[in-house]
Amino acid sequence: MSRRAVVIGGSVAGLLAAAALSRSVDEVTVIDRDELPDGPRPRRRLPQARHAHVLLPSGRDAVEELLPGADVRKHLLAAGAREEPFSGTLDFGPRGWSRRRPTADDALLTCCSRDLFDWTLRDAVVRTTRVTIRRGEAVALLGSSGRVTGVRVVTDGGEAELGADLVVDASGRGSRAEHWLDALGVGGIRTDEVDAGLVCASRVFRVPPGARSFPLTRVGAEPSDGLPGRSGMLVPIEDDRWLVTLMGTRGGEPPADPADFLSFALDLRDPVIGRLISRAEPLGEVSVSRRTANRRRRFEKAALPEGLVVLGDAVATYNPVHWQGMSVAALGALALDRRLRAADVNAPGFARGVQRAAARSVSAAFALGSSQDLWFPDVVGRAPSLADGILRRGLGRMERVATSSPPVYEALRAVTMLEDGRGRLLHPRLLLATLRGPVTKPSAEPPLTPQESAFLDAVGSPGH
Repeated sequence: MSRRAVVIGGSVAGLLAAAALSRSVDEVTVIDRDELPDGPRPRRRLPQARHAHVLLPSGRDAVEELLPGADVRKHLLAAGAREEPFSGTLDFGPRGWSRRRPTADDALLTCCSRDLFDWTLRDAVVRTTRVTIRRGEAVALLGSSGRVTGVRVVTDGGEAELGADLVVDASGRGSRAEHWLDALGVGGIRTDEVDAGLVCASRVFRVPPGARSFPLTRVGAEPSDGLPGRSGMLVPIEDDRWLVTLMGTRGGEPPADPADFLSFALDLRDPVIGRLISRAEPLGEVSVSRRTANRRRRFEKAALPEGLVVLGDAVATYNPVHWQGMSVAALGALALDRRLRAADVNAPGFARGVQRAAARSVSAAFALGSSQDLWFPDVVGRAPSLADGILRRGLGRMERVATSSPPVYEALRAVTMLEDGRGRLLHPRLLLATLRGPVTKPSAEPPLTPQESAFLDAVGSPGH
């Protein structure tokens, strides 16, 4: 019997879910409201694409597994994407500068614009699968509280009903899944939210002569000082450009005015990003986004109808400082793929099994993304508990010990990269290594190479 699937949303989660389905389902259709560009150019309804994105190794490996033979990594690198060793980045955390300790087998972070990544992924899906991409807007689910049987779609030609054995909602943070489920008589979707009022402001710069070797650079906020959290990241992307994203929580928001962008960067806990862009040519205006709350909808806990799976940002969104969104989307699609290898889409409990499996990476990312935001002023959501305080102090010590303890460093790296769950940090051997130390005091100065130091020395300390 012929099987059909409809995927709502043509971004990372939707494209990868469609790729997974194409191996097991006869007909896969992706529906997206946008006229998708035929190259690495901006999309109308993807404002977060203007900000810094990084693909974690776990996400990269999931993409390679979902699209074997498509050479996504090869095409990204050929188009100018960079791979940055995780431990070779410049990272100024709450307790100071982390040591740089790149190794031959280090985790590689894929850095490029979101426009390039989306286009490369879409091209790979079109080239190597039987997926069809159509323009249209999903407005309702078909079926009942027991089983979803398709989607009602509005297109330029009018309204149509698309029947499906499986519907995947990957329509992003604006998903109307809860509203559609209410119409079918399914409610009670629990939502967790931690909203520190984070605002992101981003601008692209031409890399100045002599600075091309600078790695991905991040200056984090200090949650314990009682002040709004201000942070920033500089990501090297294709075409010899830097994508700089500045962030601030409620009361410390970054400016939309280009004239004040540099001042905000220089006023971070360390001015290194501001010093770097003070000699760089800006390319375009400042882009601002305000919808950045950590928000998770617990679909895996609900009695969802058969025939419906929700993935990607439609399930959860995270503080972007941890670079998790694209990788969680890829891991959710991989959970769908592995379930498809074991069962038919119409098998009882198929969709709920996918939802529970995808929730594992969602849980890990949401915990990382929200745990810091709990401590900033005027946060909306749950207040920090005693357990949160104990966990925070324990992680703080673990981060300090990691600079001199390879086992502790490796465990933290694996959890941060979403390669392992937070339970790994509770292993008795790791806890013992954390208690024993030694605790290494982070550096107050950035750990620069001679070439990087020479460039910053030439820049000096620009005024505001």
